Amino acid sequence: MSAPPHIENQLFIAAFCLFALLLVVEKFRPYKKFAGAGLKASFSTNTSAFLINNVIMNVLSVSSLLVVASNYSNYGLLSSLPDAPSKWIASFVLFDLAVYAWHYLGHRSEALWLFHKIHHSDKSFHVTTGLRFHVFDQLLEVVVKCICAIVIGAPAHVVVVCEVVRMFFVLFHHANIAIPGEKILSYFIITPSLHRAHHSTLRSEHDGNYGIVLSIWDILFRTRKVLTPKSIGLELIEAENFLQLFSLAFLTERRLARVMHLVPRKPLP
Repeated sequence: MSAPPHIENQLFIAAFCLFALLLVVEKFRPYKKFAGAGLKASFSTNTSAFLINNVIMNVLSVSSLLVVASNYSNYGLLSSLPDAPSKWIASFVLFDLAVYAWHYLGHRSEALWLFHKIHHSDKSFHVTTGLRFHVFDQLLEVVVKCICAIVIGAPAHVVVVCEVVRMFFVLFHHANIAIPGEKILSYFIITPSLHRAHHSTLRSEHDGNYGIVLSIWDILFRTRKVLTPKSIGLELIEAENFLQLFSLAFLTERRLARVMHLVPRKPLP
């Protein structure tokens, strides 16, 4: 048994439609209104990041996973299972756990945080924030997911579907919207309210809610945080265009503070 033909293309189209729909909903019924100038700059910077590296990296990610899984998935944990829904679900759950762990490391490792903090530098929170990543951050993630594809041993078509569904949820939980019944829903999947807390300016608040699709991992590993952040983004890290977005990855908060002759309000962990 195999997945329906061309399901990857169908999911890509669905993700694009979701993106367009969320933009419309944010426009007319936003959860929070951000300053016009800042919001416009954020949209411009995030869109530039998407056009310059996200298109390339998403294609590279999907194509790399397809090649790796096609050639090496028969060595993994699930390789002996028949290609059936039970195997697809198990593959999805394991991939989601792997991405949760990678996201956790992105916050805990100073070397990885150099690149991942670019995603958190957005002073606004809306669907295009889900496009704001440093190219090196994405490149490292592609390598990690290719290793996971080998270890998990899922069929190539399942691996690609898992990746596209992950992209779908990244757009969804960055949306500046409120959802009816979101409190209950957040115990099953990552919702905008949970991920909004993850983009808090305070590190004590944004070091949590690492899940991408399933919320069980944050509950299980006690990293779940339910709160409403007072402000979004990073205090000392700011980027107004793609060049600044790329360059700021090579400056730590401490170094930037020294350059600007600023003293953080409290020591960084």
